[in-house]
Amino acid sequence: MIKPDISENQVNVAFLSIGSNLGNKKRNIEKAKFFLDTKSIKIIKSSSIYETYSWPNKNHPKFFNIVIKIITKLKPMDLFLIIKDIEKKLGRKKALINGPRICDIDILDYNGKIYRFYANKNKLVIPHPRLHNRNFVLFPLFEIEKNWKHPSKKTNIHDLIGKLDNSSHYSIKQI
Repeated sequence: MIKPDISENQVNVAFLSIGSNLGNKKRNIEKAKFFLDTKSIKIIKSSSIYETYSWPNKNHPKFFNIVIKIITKLKPMDLFLIIKDIEKKLGRKKALINGPRICDIDILDYNGKIYRFYANKNKLVIPHPRLHNRNFVLFPLFEIEKNWKHPSKKTNIHDLIGKLDNSSHYSIKQI
């Protein structure tokens, strides 16, 4: 008899960011949440929508962003592949890095642990390597998880927000 891997049945907690700056941005985010729900990914908390300028080109359309807390039995790479599939379903095309997009979904945190996966052409780094510098991630994450701590930096979210430059505090708007 083969014993199943214990992690196969384990419920995992993760935080995802969802952003859009093309088309009907609110609808794109809602569609992304719907597709996640159809893939055995249960959303247990969702932040408000936050509006920010595009980075690095402020002339691109503004972004709408949210952070969601999910539970899933999926392993990190399986979750990543489903997310990439959802982005494609919503019409995301490979374009310039940091260019406008219909939908962008990132895994910010997975069980509060550090993961590095490199498989085929897929590279997955958790926690997201730039989340600690991004107001559009930190503010909505703080809204839904005030005691969150960065898994590799061991810094709480309140301190991470405090380290953002002043422009990061006034260039974000909760909708």
